[in-house]
Formats: sequence, C-alpha cells, structure tokens
Amino acid sequence: MAAVITAADDGFFDDDATPGPVTDWLLWQADLARPRISAPPADDPSWTRKAQLDYHSEFATIKTPFMEKAATELRLTLLVNNRQRSTARRGLIVSGPPGAGKSTTLAELGRSFELSERRRLAGYQGAFMPVVFAAIPPTYTPKSLVQVLARFAGIPVHDRMTETTITNAVCHVLCERRTRLVFMDDVHLLNTRTRPGADTSDQLKTLAERIPATFVLAGVDVENSPLLTGPRGAQLAARCKLLRTPPLLNGTAQQKEIWRTLLGDMEAVLRLPRHRPGTLIRHADHIHLLTGGVLASLSLLIREAAIRSILDGSFAITKRLLSQVVLDIQATNTARARRRRPPGDQP
Repeated sequence: MAAVITAADDGFFDDDATPGPVTDWLLWQADLARPRISAPPADDPSWTRKAQLDYHSEFATIKTPFMEKAATELRLTLLVNNRQRSTARRGLIVSGPPGAGKSTTLAELGRSFELSERRRLAGYQGAFMPVVFAAIPPTYTPKSLVQVLARFAGIPVHDRMTETTITNAVCHVLCERRTRLVFMDDVHLLNTRTRPGADTSDQLKTLAERIPATFVLAGVDVENSPLLTGPRGAQLAARCKLLRTPPLLNGTAQQKEIWRTLLGDMEAVLRLPRHRPGTLIRHADHIHLLTGGVLASLSLLIREAAIRSILDGSFAITKRLLSQVVLDIQATNTARARRRRPPGDQP
C-alpha cells in the first residue's frame, strides 16, 4: 500500500517559486531568458527529491496540433499585414472553453516570434519590444486598458494623467520600439452592450489602428460573447479570423491517434525511474474520461500523479494513482456526466 503523504514530509515551500503571469516587459524578458526545461535520464544519480518535484511541477510545454495551426495562421497574418498601409489590419481571435490552452498558445507564439525577431535584428542598436502582452482588466474602461499596456511597456503613469495622454504615450512607445505583435487576453469580458464595454472596445480599435502591429485576441467562447455583437462587433469580426481550440476528442481513429500521440509526448518527458513506458497510452481512454480532453485538466492530472508517485516512493504513474488525483470541478463534472451516458454515446 502506498505511503500516506502528509504536509510534514517536506513542508510548504514557495520561497523560490516561479514568478507568476507576465505583466510587464522585464518579467517577459526574464521568462524568455530562462532556458527551456531539460533533464537527465530518470535513473541519473544527480536527481534529488526536490529536483524531481520541481521538474514535474514545471514540466514541459507539449506542442499540440492547435498550436501548430495557430503558428501557421499567425505567420500568414503577419505577412498579409507586413506592407498594409491602411488601418484595417487583419487580426486573430483565439477562442475556446476554459482550460483549452489559449493563454499557453499565446505565450508560445510570443516566445517564438520574439526570438525570431532578435535573430533578424541582431545588429539593431535601438530599443525594441517586438511582443506586448495585456489582459482586459475586470473593471475595464478605456483608460484602464491603456494603463495595462503602459505597465507592460514600463511607461510611468500617475492618477492625474488623462486617458488621451496615456494612449498617446503607449502608441508612441510601441511604434518607436517596433512592436509587431500585441496579445490581448480575456477579451470575452468586454460587454459592448454597456457603455464602459463599448468605449473600451472603441479604445481597442483605436490602438489597433495607431500601432502598426498584428493584434491577437483570446478569450472564453468569444464567438458567443457580447464582444462580437452589434455594429462594433461586426467591425471586429470583419477584421479577424477565429481560431477555435476545443477539447481534444477521442472518438474517431484520427482523434484517438492525436490523443495518444499527445500522451506519448507527455510520457516521454516524465522523469520517474520506475515508470513503465506506454502506461499513459494504455490508459488513454481512462485519462480522456477523467479530463474530457481539456489540456489544463490533463496537465494537472499528469503532473500531480507524477508528484504523488515521488512523494509515496513508487516513482511510477499507474491507473490507480491517476484515479486518486482530485481534478478541477469542470473535469469532475464532465467525467461524472459521461459515466452516466450509454456506452454508444461516448465520444
């Protein structure tokens, strides 16, 4: 029987935790400077327990078919916008349910593009900021939106500054620093049926016209959100492609192959000395039942199962261990509903 895991085993340490979300340019540069996670073989004697726990907490970013599709579409959109002199540049909207990997996709696209720009502009002497990240503030206004962008760009802002002053400063700095990609997350929060939402949507449109960059918006089920309703929504919809990132399915032969390939890629980066290769693929249907094919739930399942195996000393992921992981409410409810379906209705 597995050993009981208690908090006293190692305590709760977060003094050297990885920084949180990227909210400014310095954090973004620090994130880019961190080397991609790599590790010796599972049986390498250099592994310590803490190193194993840290490794499986961070884990590796696994590329999905959607990430590859999004990268292709972004590359094409950048080429279309490259010499476009009119203000109506093309944009992208990444949409999907919670936990489908939208924010991870934005981060990977931003990373690849900025590193590419660094190589292309290796001899450039001026300051440049190829990529900017921002998120729609919960209590949004046109002013709070540009304040978020100003914070990322390191532009000093004080309460007495007007919306126009901050907007002009943001546009000036991003143009001067050759920003070519602006990622805007949580756009589903914008309700254009309200005055603050309509005004903030207009501000977003103004920024997209004044900054010669490609705007990539992301949010939960954006196509069904108020953002794309009314005249403002119609104008945005006319300028943007919609990329939908649904949960991965497990029904057809092609879907099963994609799902099992993803599990194989995740298994390849595990560092558990007693883990039996092929275990995740062998339990692919069970794992899909637990997670519903949602990437965030899948990541949690595999990482926590690996950490549990380190703490209990088994150093191997098993079906029993996978079933012990308490997943998020969304995955738990989905799995419960699917268990109640007749066998013929299962995807």
